[in-house]
Amino acid sequence: MADQIAYTEDNIRSLDWKEHIRLRPGMYIGKLGDGSSPDDGIYILIKEVIDNSIDEYVMGAGKTIEVLVKEDTVTIRDYGRGIPLGKVVDVVSKMNTGGKYDSLAFKKSVGLNGVGTKAVNALSSYFKVQSFRDGKTVFAEFEKGNITLVEKPEETTHRKGTKVTFVPDKSIFTKFKYRNEYIEKMIKNYVYLNTGLTIIFNGEKYFSENGLKDLLEENISEDSMLFPVIHLKGNDIETAITYSKAQYSEEYHTFVNGQHTTQGGTHQNAFREAIVKTIREFFGKNYEASDIRKSIVSAISIKVMEPVFESQTKTKLGSTEMGDGLPTVRTYITDFVKTNLDNYLHKNPITAERIQKKILQAEKERNDLSGIRKLARERAKTAGLHNKKLRDCRVHLNDLKKENRLESTLFITEGDSASGSITKSRNVNTQAVFSLRGKPLNSYGMSKKIVYENEEFNLLQAALNIEESIEELRYNNIVIATDADVDGMHIRLLLITFFLQFFPELIKEGHLYILDTPLFRVRDKKQTFYCYSAEEKQNAIDSLRGKPEITRFKGLGEISPDEFANFIGDDIRLDPVMLDKEMSIDKLLEFYMGKNTPDRQKFIIENLKFELDIVEENF
Repeated sequence: MADQIAYTEDNIRSLDWKEHIRLRPGMYIGKLGDGSSPDDGIYILIKEVIDNSIDEYVMGAGKTIEVLVKEDTVTIRDYGRGIPLGKVVDVVSKMNTGGKYDSLAFKKSVGLNGVGTKAVNALSSYFKVQSFRDGKTVFAEFEKGNITLVEKPEETTHRKGTKVTFVPDKSIFTKFKYRNEYIEKMIKNYVYLNTGLTIIFNGEKYFSENGLKDLLEENISEDSMLFPVIHLKGNDIETAITYSKAQYSEEYHTFVNGQHTTQGGTHQNAFREAIVKTIREFFGKNYEASDIRKSIVSAISIKVMEPVFESQTKTKLGSTEMGDGLPTVRTYITDFVKTNLDNYLHKNPITAERIQKKILQAEKERNDLSGIRKLARERAKTAGLHNKKLRDCRVHLNDLKKENRLESTLFITEGDSASGSITKSRNVNTQAVFSLRGKPLNSYGMSKKIVYENEEFNLLQAALNIEESIEELRYNNIVIATDADVDGMHIRLLLITFFLQFFPELIKEGHLYILDTPLFRVRDKKQTFYCYSAEEKQNAIDSLRGKPEITRFKGLGEISPDEFANFIGDDIRLDPVMLDKEMSIDKLLEFYMGKNTPDRQKFIIENLKFELDIVEENF
């Protein structure tokens, strides 16, 4: 028998609070990421600090929050009551210390675990907290959770409140970059959920008078709405509902105690059921649930006593009880929607008529598609069994927990050589590959029928598991991986058109990306540089002695699997596909894929010139 490893008291070790957070950051802030995804850890750090300021506002202290993000430094200042001066150090460095354990004071707080700012402190190379209170101020500075400086109370004329400054630790968050678009969306959600609150982000003010009604009107243009937003408010609950003329699937924005629950939960399930039940009873018809909910765009916010979430990042509600003597979450939401939505429809017969017409249209389309959908599903099942299009990852092959989808990625490639390189170099645990055959069809202006008739679209839809809604999306990150040439750009545009036309919420919720791959390899006998631009190429040439070997990658298939591992591993560069907030989806599709116009010609010429310049420099 082999010698057993000794297991004694010396093997038992206790980590202090900051060591544990730094060793297992995913337990506290989810995935780390590089800032290309809205749920990356660097944004969770900001959220954790703002959440405390929001709780102050909810308690009636401080109507303004200032957020400044400059490169890698974040500063957040509120005008609440200020941390008690004798506890400034403790609340950011001692676990199970905070003001939210008194449920009377923070009855329906965003977070009750007392971990938030401690995690930010531990994961920052520099962290400073300062409290202004009772005409005095105290501040403390930390490095990776270790206190480096604490000042005694001093007199001050500054307004009361709390100020936090931090810099994420680059040894944990490598090569990260804050994207203002994601921070702006986070801040907008805060003001939608806290009418009367002003948040100033990098000098720009954000404020909402109409709550979730404003949220929906921000996400869907007036021209695309079937009817004006139905806005309903009650004690501890607010909802907003409309339907899209162009969108096919369901879209929900859900919140609990001000927390954006991007993965839904018990409240979202109850809301979906309540809408179906109310509309069936109103019209006296047993309509299919999918027909009622098709094209719906809606939002719900509830407040729950001491909510239970299914993860530290609080993206999915697990609570079934409202607390405070109220009924269950399901009963509470159902009763509210049934009473208030039913009343609204009785008072607004034109809206009711439009809803019924939309349901009947969805019913007709479903019946018309029933035959082709059955055949399409069989084709997708057969293709999946023979593994012709999709090379899945172990997260799904092994049917692991749904939470593991946060780490999963699907690369959409064109051509056998490119898909082969990625397949051989990918992380088989979390990265899957879907191989296109040639250029996708231009789906602009087409009906959902084309998704089932076109083999590529049908199989892609099946791979993503988004036929009915994106709630069961199998991959958190969908990455378009095409060559950096004119044909590659065209394929990108055609795929983006497909998603915008039929599944726009994939883009709205930050799931779609473009893989950024190097254009050049510059090397000598000792060093190799992969360059993503002509400027990087020149810098690499200048840093090497002698005449280097320069290779221009004309296609992904030219990059060997060994090299490709560098570009889809820890150093992966992803460009998120984001919607222009000034332009509706209909207008976006019309601009890029509609009839040719002088404006589009100008856009193409200006944006294509950069690519041509890079190619010409290589000759």
